[in-house]
Amino acid sequence: MRTPHHAVSLLAFAVLALGGCMQAVSLASRTASSSRPNIVYILADDLGYGDLGAYGQRVTRTPVLDRLAREGMVFTRHYAGSTVCAPSRASLMTGKDTGHVSIRGNRELGSFLDEEERGQPPLDADEPTLAEVLRSGGYATAIVGKWGLGGPDSPGEPQRRGFDYAFGYLDHKQAHNYYPTHLWENGKRFALRNRFFIPHATMAGTTTRAEDYKFYAGLDYAPDFLTAAAIRWLGERKQDQPFFLYLAYTTPHAALQVPDDELAAYEGLPDKPLNSGDYTPHPRPRAARAGMISRMDTDIGRVLAALDANGQLGNTLVIFASDNGPGREGGADLDFFASTGGLRGEKRDLYEGGIRVPMIAWWPGRITGESRSNHVSAFWDVMPSLAELARVKAPPGQGISLVPTLLGGTQRQHEYLYWEFHEPRKAAQAVLMGNWKLIRHRGTDRAKSADRLELFDLSSDPLERTNVAKAQPKVVARGLRLMDQRQPSPQREFNFN
Repeated sequence: MRTPHHAVSLLAFAVLALGGCMQAVSLASRTASSSRPNIVYILADDLGYGDLGAYGQRVTRTPVLDRLAREGMVFTRHYAGSTVCAPSRASLMTGKDTGHVSIRGNRELGSFLDEEERGQPPLDADEPTLAEVLRSGGYATAIVGKWGLGGPDSPGEPQRRGFDYAFGYLDHKQAHNYYPTHLWENGKRFALRNRFFIPHATMAGTTTRAEDYKFYAGLDYAPDFLTAAAIRWLGERKQDQPFFLYLAYTTPHAALQVPDDELAAYEGLPDKPLNSGDYTPHPRPRAARAGMISRMDTDIGRVLAALDANGQLGNTLVIFASDNGPGREGGADLDFFASTGGLRGEKRDLYEGGIRVPMIAWWPGRITGESRSNHVSAFWDVMPSLAELARVKAPPGQGISLVPTLLGGTQRQHEYLYWEFHEPRKAAQAVLMGNWKLIRHRGTDRAKSADRLELFDLSSDPLERTNVAKAQPKVVARGLRLMDQRQPSPQREFNFN
């Protein structure tokens, strides 16, 4: 399965040709409406609310995703499970918010060394995953990309948690490098032709020579192999069995690494070398980040083209989202790209910029094109939504099915949405009650540092500029009561007292 990016064998669908193809499928597939859909859920990593053209991006080009947005439904108030990776993905996989799911933070095991790769703690065994639920209904299941909910040889490996096929990164730390020495395929190492280096090693001194940065590149770019694995798995599906593909790209999470051919598309972009910081350096960090996103967009087009070539596209629901807001790690210039879409905050914040994410849903002949939804939804809604479409029972959780929004009908509303975050100096809780958003910043030392409360009315203050907590004591009191309904975690670091 060693298929590099330039050699992926498909029908020769360019982006514009793919668009015409999708329009044709949309008309031809209306007769497929009664069958259970195939499901492709695509997750980006640290992609901001404003990083796609469909959400106002003016620099980075994302024609495939923009086309899906035009022909499908754009969600304007969709929220990630958390503001960092592991708890957000845990919420997605279990249908629980971070007040109830077992994984509530990025707790690391092992180290960056290959021989010490241990990943992250696994989900609790009594928490059914989305893959287990869909497989119980007869779906073939696969994850391609970043997992991060159980390391090598742990009970949390994806092929032990409901996935028939698993290919990609198990460990978040390994996924910081787009040129790793290996990936994982069904619990076995899949070697790549890259030498080992720690992606947080930085270049000493300064340089303007592009060749000095070659140390931080390799022969095999991991996202190319993810796309190839997804295409190969889709090609092996039986026509009479529905499937669920969870395609979890690492783009555009740092480090900023992309093959040089992607930089050419952003020639002339004002830039400057990045030689130090917390991740590997890059001579053109702005062009690199834009190129990474554009390459992912192209790869998504290849996956869609493969679905069409296999005759699978007509009854496939495609959902695209991001796991949390954008981060500045590795030199990502969020201000230049307006990556948060003007929202306050970013990754590791419970302000809107840290948790509100893009979501696009596309299903030919079923989801009305050129539609936008301001329904308030979150990652924990994905489990009951897909379970309903698959005609299986979802396990208990905090989610509400989005099927009425997707297909037309009376949509239930959330009474509230809840998040919590536990990293030092950023520990906080947030609750969204209609348009009221309460954030409680938790003191790091309970004996010396008091909690700080912020209340925002998102209907009049979507950028969260004006704290009205003192003027709305009843709203604050209700929000605090809802926060206190969280389920205490058996892990001490995931509690506040």
